[in-house]
Amino acid sequence: MLILYFTIFAMADSNVVYLLLGSNIEPRLKYIDETILNIESNIGDIIKRSKLYSSKPLGFVSSQLFLNQVIVVATTLSDIDVLNKCLEIESKLGRERVKGCYSSRTIDIDILYYNKDIIEMAQLEVPHPRLHERMFTLVPLTEVSPDFVHPVLNKDHITLIEQCSDRSKISIFNR
Repeated sequence: MLILYFTIFAMADSNVVYLLLGSNIEPRLKYIDETILNIESNIGDIIKRSKLYSSKPLGFVSSQLFLNQVIVVATTLSDIDVLNKCLEIESKLGRERVKGCYSSRTIDIDILYYNKDIIEMAQLEVPHPRLHERMFTLVPLTEVSPDFVHPVLNKDHITLIEQCSDRSKISIFNR
């Protein structure tokens, strides 16, 4: 009983962060798995995760499909600290950024939500400004939290999927 109480107490003091993981450079699955381990070590406890999904790249051409997954993390870190840890993990796993354009990547970690906060800073915008435009984000996000209401658009994820203009094919990826 004491352990259960401690877990609930610890969760009450935590922030809830929704992260989208994506990789389209082999070994994609290894990059996703290593990212999850790094998030657990450096950001917080994963309390929920979607299945892995496969989709074509959006915004650039590549023959390699993306693997995407949404995870929900309980953390005591601030929003900026979460961003900095995500950038450190991406760098550690070989992410190379090309300024001004989309490209293939070993790992990409997007902060979709931080609690229900609305954050507008030069380095961080939350909710993620394009999450409602991307089926590869909405499908796994709806899996983990269908009733969550987007704090800016005031619509739940199911409604956002119905209204999304992106009709890309998103497939469950079987390990």
